[in-house]
Amino acid sequence: MRAHIKDLIAKRESDLPKTEFEEIMRVAAEDKSVVSLGPGEPDFDTPKNIRESTKRSIDKGRTHYSTTNGIQELREEISRKLQKRNGFNADPDDEIIVTSGSSEALFLASMVLIEPNDKVLIPNPGYVDYIPLTDLMQGSPVSVKLSHENNFDYDIEQVKKQIGDKTHVMIINSPSNPTGRVMKRKNLEEIADIVTEHNMIVFSDEAYEDFTYGGAKHMSLASLNGMHKRVMSFFTFSKSYAMAGYRVGYAAGPGEVIKAMSKLRLYSALSSPVFVQDAAVEALRGPQDEIERMKREYERRGKMMHRRLQEMGSWFVCDEPEGAFYMFPNVKEFGMTSTRLSHMLLEKAKVLVVPGTEFGNFGEGYIRMSYATSYEKIQEAMDRIEAWLRNFK
Repeated sequence: MRAHIKDLIAKRESDLPKTEFEEIMRVAAEDKSVVSLGPGEPDFDTPKNIRESTKRSIDKGRTHYSTTNGIQELREEISRKLQKRNGFNADPDDEIIVTSGSSEALFLASMVLIEPNDKVLIPNPGYVDYIPLTDLMQGSPVSVKLSHENNFDYDIEQVKKQIGDKTHVMIINSPSNPTGRVMKRKNLEEIADIVTEHNMIVFSDEAYEDFTYGGAKHMSLASLNGMHKRVMSFFTFSKSYAMAGYRVGYAAGPGEVIKAMSKLRLYSALSSPVFVQDAAVEALRGPQDEIERMKREYERRGKMMHRRLQEMGSWFVCDEPEGAFYMFPNVKEFGMTSTRLSHMLLEKAKVLVVPGTEFGNFGEGYIRMSYATSYEKIQEAMDRIEAWLRNFK
C-alpha cells in the first residue's frame, strides 16, 4: 500500500511548535480595515544610497558566487564596525561570516554547537526562532523565565539552578524581541561569570542594537574582558538599515566556530548574493543619519503608544520602551488568555496584536504591539482599542 506524501514528511516538521501568528496574519491580510500592530520589520524604505549601490553592483555584473564566508571588503568593514560601535575585535579573515540575515547565522551556529540532548538556556518570552532551532537540532530547550515584575531581566540565581552537565549554550537577546527591554551591564557581567565558570558559549542576538531610547544603552557581551572567545554575536542589516528584504546579516565569534559554519554553508546557501553584500558595504561606509532618523521616529511612536495605553487604566501594564520597536504589556486584567484577547481585538476592534504565548509559555498574560508602523496608524489603533474598551467594561 502506497503511503500518502504527508506520511513521508520528516517528523521534525511536525514536532515544531504550533503557532497562532500565521492565522492571525492571514485574517488581517484579507481584511483591509484591520490596523496591524504585528510587523517585525521597519516600515521605512531602504536608504537611497544603499538602493543606488545595489543597482550599480548589478549593472557591473556582480551577480556571481562569492566565497562562503562573504566578500573580503564587507568582512573588513564589519570588523571595523564591531571595533568602533560594539567594542570588540574580530579578525575579518577568521572570525566573521556573512549570511542571509542573522537567522541563517543562528541556524548554522546551532548546527555546529548544539548536539542531540544538549540543554540550551533560552529566554522565555523570547524570539520565536530560539526554541524551534533547538528542537531541530534535537537539543533540549530550557526556559529562563523573564517577567515584567523583574523588568524582564535574567534572574541569575534561577539561571544557576538550570545549568547541568549537558548545558553548553545560552541565548540572550538585547534589545529584546518581544519585550523591548535592554540588558544592563551588571546583568551581562553576571552572565559572563556564569558562562566562564561552566565552560559555556553564548549566542548574543543583537539585531536591534541601534534602536535604544531614553537612558538605555546597548552593550555587546563580547566587549567584556575575556568574553570574545565565548560569545557568538549575531547582527543583521534588516533593522538598522531597513534592508529586511535584502536578507543579509553576519556573525562574529571564535575562529573554530566560524570555520565550521563556513564548511556547513557549502551544503546549504553556499554564499550570499554579491550585489547584496556590496549594498551592505555601502550601508556601513555611507552616511549613518538615516539610522538616527528612524530611531527618533520609533522613540516618538513608542512614547505615544505607551502614554495612550497608560491612559486606558490598568488594562495594559507596561513601562516606557527601552529598545527595539515593541511594547509587551501585561494584560492579565482582562481575565482571559493572550490568544483569546488577541482574537477579540482583531474581531471587535479591528486591531492586530500578537499573543504573548507565541514567544514561549511564559508569555501568557502579555501581548506584543509593534510600533514599526506609522504614527497615524498607531493613533488609530489606540482609538479603536479605547472605543472597544468602553463597551467591554
